[in-house]
Amino acid sequence: MGGTMRLGAYACDLKPGSRASAIYNGATAISERHRHRYEFNNDFLDQFEKAGMVASGKNPETGLVEMIELPEHPFFVGGQFHPELKSTVESPAPLFVSFIAAAKTYAESKNGKAKQQEEKVVHE
Repeated sequence: MGGTMRLGAYACDLKPGSRASAIYNGATAISERHRHRYEFNNDFLDQFEKAGMVASGKNPETGLVEMIELPEHPFFVGGQFHPELKSTVESPAPLFVSFIAAAKTYAESKNGKAKQQEEKVVHE
C-alpha cells in the first residue's frame, strides 16, 4: 500500500472537557483504527484554534491532530480515523451514537418550534 499509509490502531489523547472526551464517556485516551494517507498540517493549528476550532484529540507520540470540533456548533466533530472499523450492531462507535443523538435532538427542537408556530397561527 505504500510507505505513507497509516494503517491500524493509533493512540489518541483527548482534551479534558471537550465534546470528544464526553462522547467517549470522559475518557482522556482512546485508540481508533486508521486507513489513510492524510494528516492535519500542524503548521496551521494556531490559526485554526484562533478562529474557534478545537484540536480535541492528538496522537501522543507524533502530535498529529486526530480529532477536531467547533464548540459553538450543535455537532461539529471530526475524526482522522475510521470509527466504522470497530463499530458493530451490538457496540456502535461512540461517534455514531452521539451524532444520531444530536441529530434527534435537533429534529425534535425543529419539530417543537414548528408546532409552536402552528399553534400561534391557529390562535391568531
